[in-house]
Amino acid sequence: MNIDKFQEHSEKAKKFYDDSYYSDATTDVRVSSHLRRLAKKVDISMETEILDVACGTGNWLMAAREAGAIPFGIDISEKAIEICKQVMAGGTFICGGADSLPFEDKKFDFVSCLGALEHFPDISQSLEEIVRVAKDDACFLLLVPNSGFLTARLGLYSGTHQTEVKEEVHTIEEWEQLFYNAGLKVDKKWKDLHVLSWGWISKARIWGIPLRALQALLLWMWPLRWQYQVYFFCVKA
Repeated sequence: MNIDKFQEHSEKAKKFYDDSYYSDATTDVRVSSHLRRLAKKVDISMETEILDVACGTGNWLMAAREAGAIPFGIDISEKAIEICKQVMAGGTFICGGADSLPFEDKKFDFVSCLGALEHFPDISQSLEEIVRVAKDDACFLLLVPNSGFLTARLGLYSGTHQTEVKEEVHTIEEWEQLFYNAGLKVDKKWKDLHVLSWGWISKARIWGIPLRALQALLLWMWPLRWQYQVYFFCVKA
């Protein structure tokens, strides 16, 4: 992507996230039981310096802070960053893109990027930056969509409304190769089952709740290769 197109994409993305995606966002930021379990699963502990790239309004960072971590976040949305600053006093939050992270080399103990890589204009460059700012013994948690998602393969799902900006989806193997090319080795991978909660199921209209519950059940039953999103837990290669 040339510089002009990159700048055009960045401006379009910033406007979309400020004016549309986070249009109704408030400081009522809550930590789900799923995120608390996730922090425990990846062993977030006291004094861990964690950077969340595309942190949004900070739900995941709040879960990490509850576990004792020191939160750092960056997001292209000024609105999201302002909310983070209000709900997590003492944290460090910066408005910016992932292609050029404003942090020194080898600073962080843990770097995450959850449900966002697929929307970045230059995924490879962003991954290289994520690796650059992490310590040699750092851990990485990446959540990305899987093009093998069975519902999509059956033609019943065409992506999120963020396709308005960009949504680049790969197979599990292709994601692993992208991570490896950036200097990461996948240690573990697992299903994203945040849908197994009343909070997710109840977002549907009353008549749609049974269908949404069925979706959650199917994701729980399906093998990894059919999942919508997959967590990758990585270390430096």
